[in-house]
Amino acid sequence: MGSKNKLKRFRENETFSHVIQPSRETLEKDQFEWKGLWASFFKNDHPIVLELGCGKGEYTVHLAEKYPDKNFIGIDIKGARFWRGAKTIQQNSILNAAFIRAQIELINQLFAAGEVSEIWITFPDPQIKFKRTKHRLTNPQMLDRYKKVLVPQGVIHLKTDSEFLHGYTLGILNDSAYSIDYAHHDIYDNPHAPEEATAVQTFYEQIFLTENKAITYLKFHHT
Repeated sequence: MGSKNKLKRFRENETFSHVIQPSRETLEKDQFEWKGLWASFFKNDHPIVLELGCGKGEYTVHLAEKYPDKNFIGIDIKGARFWRGAKTIQQNSILNAAFIRAQIELINQLFAAGEVSEIWITFPDPQIKFKRTKHRLTNPQMLDRYKKVLVPQGVIHLKTDSEFLHGYTLGILNDSAYSIDYAHHDIYDNPHAPEEATAVQTFYEQIFLTENKAITYLKFHHT
Protein backbone atom coordinates (compact mmCIF):
# COMPACT_ATOMS: atom_id res chain seq x y z
CA MET A 1 0.00 0.00 0.00
CA GLY A 2 1.40 3.38 -1.02
CA SER A 3 2.14 6.02 1.60
CA LYS A 4 -0.38 8.42 0.04
CA ASN A 5 -3.10 5.78 0.27
CA LYS A 6 -2.21 5.10 3.90
CA LEU A 7 -2.37 8.77 4.76
CA LYS A 8 -5.76 9.04 3.07
CA ARG A 9 -7.07 6.15 5.15
CA PHE A 10 -5.61 7.58 8.37
CA ARG A 11 -7.38 10.88 7.68
CA GLU A 12 -10.67 9.16 6.90
CA ASN A 13 -10.44 7.09 10.08
CA GLU A 14 -10.33 10.36 12.00
CA THR A 15 -13.77 11.26 10.62
CA PHE A 16 -15.43 8.03 11.80
CA SER A 17 -17.20 8.31 15.16
CA HIS A 18 -16.80 4.55 15.64
CA VAL A 19 -12.98 4.63 15.32
CA ILE A 20 -11.16 5.44 18.55
CA GLN A 21 -7.43 6.22 18.55
CA PRO A 22 -6.15 6.89 22.08
CA SER A 23 -2.50 7.80 22.55
CA ARG A 24 -0.23 5.29 24.21
CA GLU A 25 0.50 7.87 26.90
CA THR A 26 -3.22 8.13 27.71
CA LEU A 27 -3.48 4.36 28.03
CA GLU A 28 -0.31 3.97 30.09
CA LYS A 29 -1.65 6.60 32.51
CA ASP A 30 -4.91 4.62 32.66
CA GLN A 31 -6.87 7.68 31.53
CA PHE A 32 -8.82 6.18 28.63
CA GLU A 33 -12.27 7.79 28.63
CA TRP A 34 -14.31 4.72 27.68
CA LYS A 35 -12.78 2.18 30.06
CA GLY A 36 -15.66 0.87 32.16
CA LEU A 37 -18.11 3.01 30.18
CA TRP A 38 -18.59 1.06 26.96
CA ALA A 39 -22.30 0.71 27.67
CA SER A 40 -22.46 4.49 27.39
CA PHE A 41 -20.48 4.46 24.14
CA PHE A 42 -22.86 1.97 22.50
CA LYS A 43 -25.89 3.36 24.39
CA ASN A 44 -26.88 -0.14 25.51
CA ASP A 45 -25.72 -2.84 27.92
CA HIS A 46 -25.36 -5.63 25.36
CA PRO A 47 -22.40 -8.07 25.66
CA ILE A 48 -19.11 -6.88 24.17
CA VAL A 49 -17.09 -9.10 21.83
CA LEU A 50 -13.51 -8.25 20.81
CA GLU A 51 -11.54 -9.14 17.70
CA LEU A 52 -7.84 -8.83 18.56
CA GLY A 53 -5.38 -8.16 15.75
CA CYS A 54 -8.47 -7.60 13.64
CA GLY A 55 -6.71 -6.80 10.34
CA LYS A 56 -9.38 -5.64 7.90
CA GLY A 57 -12.06 -6.32 10.52
CA GLU A 58 -13.96 -9.05 8.70
CA TYR A 59 -15.10 -10.79 11.89
CA THR A 60 -16.06 -7.54 13.58
CA VAL A 61 -18.27 -6.51 10.66
CA HIS A 62 -19.76 -9.95 9.95
CA LEU A 63 -20.60 -10.72 13.57
CA ALA A 64 -22.01 -7.24 14.18
CA GLU A 65 -24.41 -7.69 11.27
CA LYS A 66 -25.37 -11.20 12.38
CA TYR A 67 -25.81 -10.45 16.09
CA PRO A 68 -27.44 -7.04 16.58
CA ASP A 69 -27.94 -7.87 20.26
CA LYS A 70 -24.17 -7.77 20.88
CA ASN A 71 -21.50 -5.07 20.46
CA PHE A 72 -18.27 -5.79 18.57
CA ILE A 73 -14.92 -4.03 18.76
CA GLY A 74 -11.93 -4.73 16.51
CA ILE A 75 -8.50 -3.81 17.90
CA ASP A 76 -5.35 -3.39 15.83
CA ILE A 77 -2.41 -1.00 15.79
CA LYS A 78 -2.57 -0.75 11.99
CA GLY A 79 -5.30 1.78 11.31
CA ALA A 80 -4.82 1.75 7.55
CA ARG A 81 -5.66 -1.95 7.61
CA PHE A 82 -8.88 -1.83 9.63
CA TRP A 83 -9.99 1.19 7.60
CA ARG A 84 -11.80 -1.27 5.32
CA GLY A 85 -13.98 -2.57 8.16
CA ALA A 86 -14.53 0.93 9.53
CA LYS A 87 -15.61 2.13 6.08
CA THR A 88 -18.10 -0.73 5.78
CA ILE A 89 -19.57 0.10 9.19
CA GLN A 90 -20.01 3.69 8.06
CA GLN A 91 -21.54 2.79 4.71
CA ASN A 92 -23.94 0.20 6.16
CA SER A 93 -24.88 2.26 9.24
CA ILE A 94 -23.87 -0.54 11.60
CA LEU A 95 -24.35 0.82 15.10
CA ASN A 96 -23.06 -2.08 17.20
CA ALA A 97 -19.45 -2.11 16.00
CA ALA A 98 -16.32 -0.01 16.53
CA PHE A 99 -12.55 -0.12 16.04
CA ILE A 100 -9.73 0.88 18.37
CA ARG A 101 -6.23 1.67 17.18
CA ALA A 102 -4.05 0.48 20.06
CA GLN A 103 -1.52 -2.11 21.14
CA ILE A 104 -3.25 -5.28 22.30
CA GLU A 105 -0.95 -5.61 25.31
CA LEU A 106 -2.70 -2.53 26.72
CA ILE A 107 -6.08 -4.26 26.77
CA ASN A 108 -6.42 -3.76 30.53
CA GLN A 109 -6.25 -0.01 29.99
CA LEU A 110 -9.06 -0.21 27.41
CA PHE A 111 -11.59 -2.28 29.36
CA ALA A 112 -12.60 -2.66 32.98
CA ALA A 113 -12.82 -5.98 34.81
CA GLY A 114 -15.61 -8.16 33.45
CA GLU A 115 -16.53 -5.71 30.70
CA VAL A 116 -15.94 -8.17 27.82
CA SER A 117 -17.95 -11.33 27.16
CA GLU A 118 -15.93 -12.95 24.36
CA ILE A 119 -12.64 -12.62 22.45
CA TRP A 120 -11.70 -13.63 18.91
CA ILE A 121 -8.03 -13.89 17.90
CA THR A 122 -7.91 -14.31 14.13
CA PHE A 123 -4.71 -15.19 12.26
CA PRO A 124 -2.20 -13.40 14.51
CA ASP A 125 1.53 -13.33 13.80
CA PRO A 126 2.70 -16.63 15.39
CA GLN A 127 6.00 -15.07 16.52
CA ILE A 128 7.81 -18.38 16.01
CA LYS A 129 11.25 -17.32 17.27
CA PHE A 130 11.80 -18.07 20.95
CA LYS A 131 12.76 -14.50 21.79
CA ARG A 132 9.39 -13.35 20.44
CA THR A 133 7.41 -15.44 22.94
CA LYS A 134 6.23 -12.38 24.87
CA HIS A 135 4.58 -11.05 21.70
CA ARG A 136 2.42 -14.13 21.07
CA LEU A 137 -1.22 -13.27 21.67
CA THR A 138 -1.76 -16.54 23.53
CA ASN A 139 1.23 -16.47 25.86
CA PRO A 140 0.35 -16.92 29.56
CA GLN A 141 0.78 -13.23 30.37
CA MET A 142 -1.62 -12.21 27.60
CA LEU A 143 -4.14 -14.85 28.66
CA ASP A 144 -4.02 -13.42 32.18
CA ARG A 145 -4.75 -9.97 30.78
CA TYR A 146 -7.73 -11.32 28.88
CA LYS A 147 -9.04 -13.01 32.01
CA LYS A 148 -9.13 -9.65 33.82
CA VAL A 149 -11.43 -8.03 31.24
CA LEU A 150 -13.59 -11.09 30.52
CA VAL A 151 -16.72 -12.07 32.38
CA PRO A 152 -16.44 -15.36 34.33
CA GLN A 153 -16.31 -18.24 31.84
CA GLY A 154 -15.83 -15.73 29.01
CA VAL A 155 -14.85 -17.55 25.81
CA ILE A 156 -11.68 -17.06 23.75
CA HIS A 157 -11.46 -18.21 20.12
CA LEU A 158 -8.17 -18.73 18.27
CA LYS A 159 -8.29 -19.26 14.52
CA THR A 160 -4.94 -19.59 12.74
CA ASP A 161 -3.12 -21.19 9.84
CA SER A 162 -0.09 -21.69 12.09
CA GLU A 163 0.26 -25.27 13.31
CA PHE A 164 3.02 -23.95 15.56
CA LEU A 165 0.76 -21.42 17.31
CA HIS A 166 -2.07 -23.95 17.53
CA GLY A 167 0.21 -26.48 19.20
CA TYR A 168 1.87 -23.87 21.42
CA THR A 169 -1.52 -22.70 22.67
CA LEU A 170 -2.72 -26.25 23.29
CA GLY A 171 0.35 -26.72 25.46
CA ILE A 172 -0.51 -23.60 27.48
CA LEU A 173 -4.09 -24.81 27.88
CA ASN A 174 -2.94 -28.16 29.27
CA ASP A 175 -3.47 -26.74 32.72
CA SER A 176 -6.30 -26.87 35.22
CA ALA A 177 -6.65 -23.08 34.87
CA TYR A 178 -8.23 -23.58 31.43
CA SER A 179 -10.99 -25.61 29.86
CA ILE A 180 -11.00 -26.43 26.13
CA ASP A 181 -14.46 -26.31 24.55
CA TYR A 182 -13.36 -27.26 21.04
CA ALA A 183 -10.10 -27.97 19.21
CA HIS A 184 -9.38 -29.08 15.66
CA HIS A 185 -6.29 -28.89 13.43
CA ASP A 186 -8.22 -28.52 10.14
CA ILE A 187 -11.75 -27.17 10.52
CA TYR A 188 -12.55 -27.26 6.79
CA ASP A 189 -11.81 -30.97 6.75
CA ASN A 190 -14.23 -31.55 9.62
CA PRO A 191 -17.97 -31.85 8.86
CA HIS A 192 -18.76 -31.08 12.51
CA ALA A 193 -16.80 -27.84 12.72
CA PRO A 194 -18.80 -25.12 14.51
CA GLU A 195 -20.53 -22.67 12.18
CA GLU A 196 -19.09 -19.71 14.10
CA ALA A 197 -15.60 -20.78 13.00
CA THR A 198 -16.35 -21.26 9.32
CA ALA A 199 -19.08 -18.72 8.50
CA VAL A 200 -16.67 -15.92 7.68
CA GLN A 201 -13.24 -16.04 6.05
CA THR A 202 -10.76 -13.23 6.50
CA PHE A 203 -8.72 -11.77 3.64
CA TYR A 204 -5.65 -13.68 4.79
CA GLU A 205 -7.60 -16.87 5.44
CA GLN A 206 -8.76 -16.94 1.84
CA ILE A 207 -5.14 -16.66 0.70
CA PHE A 208 -4.10 -19.50 3.03
CA LEU A 209 -6.91 -21.70 1.73
CA THR A 210 -5.84 -21.18 -1.90
CA GLU A 211 -2.41 -22.36 -0.76
CA ASN A 212 -4.05 -25.50 0.72
CA LYS A 213 -3.05 -24.58 4.27
CA ALA A 214 -5.04 -26.17 7.06
CA ILE A 215 -6.96 -23.72 9.25
CA THR A 216 -6.90 -24.58 12.94
CA TYR A 217 -9.40 -23.52 15.58
CA LEU A 218 -9.51 -23.47 19.37
CA LYS A 219 -12.32 -22.39 21.68
CA PHE A 220 -11.55 -22.23 25.39
CA HIS A 221 -12.14 -20.39 28.66
CA HIS A 222 -10.55 -19.85 32.04
CA THR A 223 -11.94 -22.13 34.74
